[in-house]
Amino acid sequence: MTRWKRPDARRLRAHAPALGLWLALCGPAALVVASLDGAQRWATAAAFPLLGVCVLVRRRSPLTALALPVAPSLVISLDLFTTGYCAALAAFGYLAGVRLSRARPALWFFSAVAAGGLPLAAVVGRTVWPWFSLLLTLLLNVVLPWLLGRYRRQYAELARTGWQLAERMEREQQAVADRTRLRERARIAGDMHDSLGHDLALIALRAGALEVDPRLDADRQAAAGELRAAAGTATERLREIIGVLRTDDESAPRVPADESVAGLVGRARASGMTVTLEQADGTGTGTLPAMTGHALHRVVQESLTNAAKHAPGAAVRVRIGRAAGQVQVTVANTAGTARPGAGPVSGGSGLVGLDERVRLAGGALRAGPDPEGGFTVSARLPTAGGALPESLARPEPTASQRELAYAQRQVRRRLRQMVAAPVALLAALVLLSSVYHLVSPSWTVLERERYTALRLGADRSRVESQLPFFALDAPPDGTPPPPHDWTCLYYSVHPRSDSAYQLCFTDDERLAKKSVVHRRDR
Repeated sequence: MTRWKRPDARRLRAHAPALGLWLALCGPAALVVASLDGAQRWATAAAFPLLGVCVLVRRRSPLTALALPVAPSLVISLDLFTTGYCAALAAFGYLAGVRLSRARPALWFFSAVAAGGLPLAAVVGRTVWPWFSLLLTLLLNVVLPWLLGRYRRQYAELARTGWQLAERMEREQQAVADRTRLRERARIAGDMHDSLGHDLALIALRAGALEVDPRLDADRQAAAGELRAAAGTATERLREIIGVLRTDDESAPRVPADESVAGLVGRARASGMTVTLEQADGTGTGTLPAMTGHALHRVVQESLTNAAKHAPGAAVRVRIGRAAGQVQVTVANTAGTARPGAGPVSGGSGLVGLDERVRLAGGALRAGPDPEGGFTVSARLPTAGGALPESLARPEPTASQRELAYAQRQVRRRLRQMVAAPVALLAALVLLSSVYHLVSPSWTVLERERYTALRLGADRSRVESQLPFFALDAPPDGTPPPPHDWTCLYYSVHPRSDSAYQLCFTDDERLAKKSVVHRRDR
């Protein structure tokens, strides 16, 4: 004898939601099935097994679960609104919106139901009015729940994307700290290059002048030579340190110089350089915007530093002018004279940083050798204050920001669709039904000669061949209901008439009655 096993509680709990959903959806059908008869009763009774299948496939094939209740609903009523299946259509429409990742299959299904309902209403009901009711039921009872499900799915995706971005940001914290350290190292490198590089170049230049000064004895000249060599070595070490600290994506240093261009030129002259300054009025660093003044000072400083290092003994001319809302600065030096010993080593990063500084100020820089063997650095800077370039003022969003922005746009778009789509479809439906209401009376007019020619007892197929294709969707108000086993059709006497021709057929498809009925106040 097989021993009875107690059902697994976990499996029962797992299937409890599906069982509860099936019972809830079958409730309306159970309430009305006894009051129906004929095909409507059988179609309503089919809800119990049919909805069970829909509940089982709702996860794997949500569109199938939505499509199955449509056929029996149309059997019961051409307008798709039935007591037994109304709740099921709304529930499975919502679940389809939640489960389907793409909207196109559902839209194709809705279009197929709407398109198929028109010939069905015209052929079976011989009127188009049930089709308008079908569209309204489809819109409010199926499409609207589907849009709600789509919105919930999109909102869940947004929340999931937010958690994923939070986890990614947590993983990237270390990388952000590393980038911060690299930027600080780049800033230190820029400061060292701006301040120490210029001073070391001037020290080497002065030491070189003392080394060849005939007024000094040999020991002092040798000491000056050692000082010049030490300055050159210090410059080379500075270049090595800057090479370690600098990164490929560093931005130009923005630490302003405290002295004016005239003071900078004066220091260069005091160190032994031959410098000529031609400066127009209104071009001092104190009279210009901050970014422009700092960039102007840096152009002159870097140009004098390069001339001292690479062209010792050369004459340097600094010209600063103002025209058309711009400050133009040009620093040109002639070919340098030879001196004993090796000169300081160039790091090659001064002009790169200078170009970045000028670009940040909204200007443009040019630098290159002259045909006579000298070197010229020229820059144009705005006098009204240069705005940051677009790429720096509006940095490119990160991948995380783009994903989050995309998810937010999707949610907003779904929300607009959920509100606008039903309103637009409802407005189109009202407009279409209004147009049909204006033109349909002329399609249901039965000519008096044909009505008179109809004979009682005639076969229905022969009678219908003499009738208009469309009939009235309802008899005039106050018309008594026909006998239980009769089917009656109504046709207009003439457009906008309150009277109608009544043609009633028995179960054996014979014309049993024809009469003219008039509208009555009930």
